[in-house]
Amino acid sequence: MVKIGQLIPSIGFAPPDDTPLPGLEVLTLAELATRAAATDLVTPQRPQFHQLFAVTSGTLRHTVDFTAYGIDAGSVLWVRPGQVQQFGDLTEADGLLAVFQASSVDPRTAAAARLDDPFGRAVAPASDSGTPALHRAITHLAAEFEDAGGLPVAARREVLRNLLAVVAVRAAALCAQPVDTVDTTFVRFRTQLEQDFTHTRRVADYADSLGYSARTLSRATQAAAGVGAKEFIDRRVTLEARRLLAHADLPATAIATRLGFVDATNFAKFFRHRTGLPPGAFRASVR
Repeated sequence: MVKIGQLIPSIGFAPPDDTPLPGLEVLTLAELATRAAATDLVTPQRPQFHQLFAVTSGTLRHTVDFTAYGIDAGSVLWVRPGQVQQFGDLTEADGLLAVFQASSVDPRTAAAARLDDPFGRAVAPASDSGTPALHRAITHLAAEFEDAGGLPVAARREVLRNLLAVVAVRAAALCAQPVDTVDTTFVRFRTQLEQDFTHTRRVADYADSLGYSARTLSRATQAAAGVGAKEFIDRRVTLEARRLLAHADLPATAIATRLGFVDATNFAKFFRHRTGLPPGAFRASVR
């Protein structure tokens, strides 16, 4: 894993030199803790890959987008690309970490597993009946990643690709909304929002771009997310504003410009309405 300098440090994926499947690495939390001595894992960072933490003992302390998790033995934490994470003390837990890029999974499987869904549940708790099977799948993947048992590279690559598909599908069954329960209108809107939320917060703009009426868009969003389209847009903008205020060394005026506000005053009014705090006070509270 390597850093690429950005506003919030963005972490790109660098696989081991000898990996048979580019885009995949599996390691123990103890190995990750050893790496942490040479890299800064305490600083908030935005990984550009998927991470599945399967805890076998102790408690993993991990913060993802302002939510602090305590992941106990038997549970799994899923951190998705683009989310902002911050590590706790890695010596408090044992377990496995599967790091992978969506491109390492067959496109059909990636679609079925909702790997492009940034809004899925983060934790598969040990109490869920399907979580032990996910743990077993990650453990099997780790064993094959560590020791191929004499398989040729090409064969080993296919074994790992198929095992990773099992892991992805099982994780999705526990944490992601099944694709057949999500309205296509909402899926298209959510995708467009990720591209354009820094440019416009008007429902009409998204409706025009996608070929729907604003009312249709709002109905679909209400059914899928429990809120109207305008609220959904504003929540996304607020999340990014919180990320930048908390983790990036930018003045509020620069953040306002980056998020498409006409000026800092307009941004401050929006942010205070959404969070109850002016931008400066929020920044002070989280730092």
